[in-house]
Amino acid sequence: MSSDIVPAAVNLPAHPDNLISDSTRDRIERSVPENTRLAYERQWTTFTAWCSTAGRTPLPATPETLAEYVSHLADLDRAPSTIEQAIAAIRTLHRHNGHRGQPDTDGALAVLKVHKRDRATAGKRKRKAPPVTLAPLRAMIETTDPDSLAGRRDRALLVLGFALMARRSELAALQISDVRFTDDGLTVLIRTSKTDQDAVGAEVNVPHGTHPDTDPVRVVRAWLDALAAQRVTDGPLLRRVNRWGTLQPGGLSGAAVNERVQALAVAAGLPGADYFTAHGLRAGGPTEAAKAGHPVSFIAEHGRWSKSSPQVLEYIRPVDRWRDNPMRGIGL
Repeated sequence: MSSDIVPAAVNLPAHPDNLISDSTRDRIERSVPENTRLAYERQWTTFTAWCSTAGRTPLPATPETLAEYVSHLADLDRAPSTIEQAIAAIRTLHRHNGHRGQPDTDGALAVLKVHKRDRATAGKRKRKAPPVTLAPLRAMIETTDPDSLAGRRDRALLVLGFALMARRSELAALQISDVRFTDDGLTVLIRTSKTDQDAVGAEVNVPHGTHPDTDPVRVVRAWLDALAAQRVTDGPLLRRVNRWGTLQPGGLSGAAVNERVQALAVAAGLPGADYFTAHGLRAGGPTEAAKAGHPVSFIAEHGRWSKSSPQVLEYIRPVDRWRDNPMRGIGL
């Protein structure tokens, strides 16, 4: 997949009305989130390789080619979400190259529907990252060394991810200047996020905690003090630390945040540790908040979901199913 978001200027007529500058092209390209762009690049590369092997044309692809490719992915037992992303990537590349609305997806979606049904019949379900609720959160924190740079950073990563209900991209984007201490706790600026396409930004308030190892104020201050001792007072908040405990230039990427969460889950010996991801921190916050009886609207606002988001309800409903279970208190 070309990284260009619009067709290359060489393919456009030379008239000035049809040309764009390099700076404009750069801004158009950067309008697409980096993670989405990379994922679509991988999907397009895989699709074009398959087309080459199958003797088919990738651009423009016919509806039959797309349906056959989806069937190929189903034969490989790819997850439905992976196949849906592949279809989206292929359609997006066609649109960016002047083939809007192509290829037609009716056949491909019919194949995908059957693939989903076959997987359900075989007992396969969508794998979800377990929510990092308070018990696993504390278990993971106990594996860290509060006197080391990596340990303090990992504690800040875990606690902020949970308390902010943060996406891993939001954690990776945090700057030292985004954190402000107040009498009530912390105020953290989320400059932009997946659902904040206009980059309005959001300030998230995090109150003092009661447990010394998970108190957000205490944990973040300890990390900032460690950075200040290294003469680091600005730039990325969550920094790289090498295996010898030496601070490295630059911040953690979203992928690195995910890797740290997985490694800490394994170190803590959590059941199903291999399935834990950074997304579990984002899911753990609303799960515990719902247990504590906080309103859905407050939880959604804190986690930067819309109040009608089905995603936040997905985290809360498991709590409701136990608390409001119709079999509770009927005399069984």
